[in-house]
Amino acid sequence: MKVGILTGGGDCPGLNAVIRAVTKSLIGYGQCEVLGIADGFEGLMAPQPQARPLRWDDVSGILHRGGTILGTSNSANPLKDAATLAQVQANVQALGLQVVVAIGGDGTMSLAHGVAQATGMHCVGVPKTIDNDIAHCERSFGFDTAVATVTEALHRVESTANSHHRVMIVETMGRHAGWLALEAGLAVGSGLAGSALLFAAAASATVALPLLAHLLLGEAALRPLGRA
Repeated sequence: MKVGILTGGGDCPGLNAVIRAVTKSLIGYGQCEVLGIADGFEGLMAPQPQARPLRWDDVSGILHRGGTILGTSNSANPLKDAATLAQVQANVQALGLQVVVAIGGDGTMSLAHGVAQATGMHCVGVPKTIDNDIAHCERSFGFDTAVATVTEALHRVESTANSHHRVMIVETMGRHAGWLALEAGLAVGSGLAGSALLFAAAASATVALPLLAHLLLGEAALRPLGRA
């Protein structure tokens, strides 16, 4: 069996670890031939498929490396039109792939599902996102490291806030989910952490700004930021 691996969307901690684990498992247990597809779905959208063999030694010693050795793209859309979809299908057939392992977040999973539905290609999705916002997935890899990084940053901001007697507003990533803001806020004992999820999920400024004003004038007045 020949299997392709691609990484899509933004990079996050753990991508190379997953590439390594998938490749070595397929080679060691399945005796499969593994191809690494360059730059996410872009590697299958090009006139000539962009892929290279992944052997045991190719994925050894990459656990400590950040990013992804395969490259990634957060703008490639294999479903944008019929011609692009046909090119993807032709490239998959040219490479002789029976399965494509797509490592990515909500966008990559949606694209992989769409391509599979349209072409009959077999896809396996590996949930990857620091936002932890993939349906039916309790916890995605990359999220814990992101929470730890934000928590460290908040601890640094806390000392400045206390020194200047100020309330600091820290915006995190998270798209339409507030898990990153909530868990990092709870980790540092922020007085606003209880409302972080609601605030981070607010979709528009007309909702978010009045909510923020309420939080600052209400909770922040009762419990200044930085006093756990």
